[in-house]
Amino acid sequence: MSEAAPTGDIVLVVDDSPEALGFLTRALEEAGVTVLVATSGDAALNVVKEVTPDVILMDGVMPGLDGFETCKRLKALSHLAHVPVIFMTALSETEHVVHALESGGVDFLTKPIDLEELRARMRVHLANARRAQSAQVALDAAGRHLLALDTAGERRWMTPQAEKLLANAPNRQTLEAAITETIRTRIERATLAAGATILPLPERLPEFQLIYLGHVAEGEYLFRLIFETSSGQQETLRQHFDLTPREAEVLFWIARGKANRDIAELLELSPRTVNKHLEQIYIKLAVENRASAAVKAMHVLG
Repeated sequence: MSEAAPTGDIVLVVDDSPEALGFLTRALEEAGVTVLVATSGDAALNVVKEVTPDVILMDGVMPGLDGFETCKRLKALSHLAHVPVIFMTALSETEHVVHALESGGVDFLTKPIDLEELRARMRVHLANARRAQSAQVALDAAGRHLLALDTAGERRWMTPQAEKLLANAPNRQTLEAAITETIRTRIERATLAAGATILPLPERLPEFQLIYLGHVAEGEYLFRLIFETSSGQQETLRQHFDLTPREAEVLFWIARGKANRDIAELLELSPRTVNKHLEQIYIKLAVENRASAAVKAMHVLG
């Protein structure tokens, strides 16, 4: 057989059987894939400290740390959140398939493995993972405070901006626990609605809001996290000057000395949209410039 052209893909095969490892390694390498092997769950966790594979083939039943628990631990690592895990096991009952999927796997193959089927499923899951990762990179670049949660309310991934916001939260553990419990309950009761603010978070965390954006993938729900300690002051401005909520937000930051570009970034708006809001604010406050608007706002806020 002629040597296949390298695909550039890296596959981690986790199996305690030397025969299975040898069989899969030969077949995948003939297809031009770079193969890494691990004979246990612990070994797999060590491998991914050094290399991030493109896909993981996981034996379900292994001594010690089994494949299901190994998958859970792998998916808890942020750099592996997008990596598809395909289970391979002789167990075929529905409960085992469910267990594999609940552990974070994307697919389930019954041994003995059909190589053509395995390659086909790998291609599909690699393509899906890369599309999802490209979308996440785009979201990261957009600077949004976004996080994706699963049906249990546990984190799938989050943008760097959301990570920073959580890292600076006064009580991060309390906040994350509140988010998990709130989302799990809402998903169980099927009471999520796109665009809705997910409330209540605990009364001791009134400055945080979670807005549901939509169901973006199988078992994956996207949210926007907002931290707003100034909501009371913005409401004061809104009522005093008869502003819209967005105009009140813009005026608040004007009073705090923020430039239009900074306001646009804070509120996730375009600079052009900020300017449009400013035009309406000037009319409602009967002023001609931002300096005068800021003075009036600060006078109301004391």
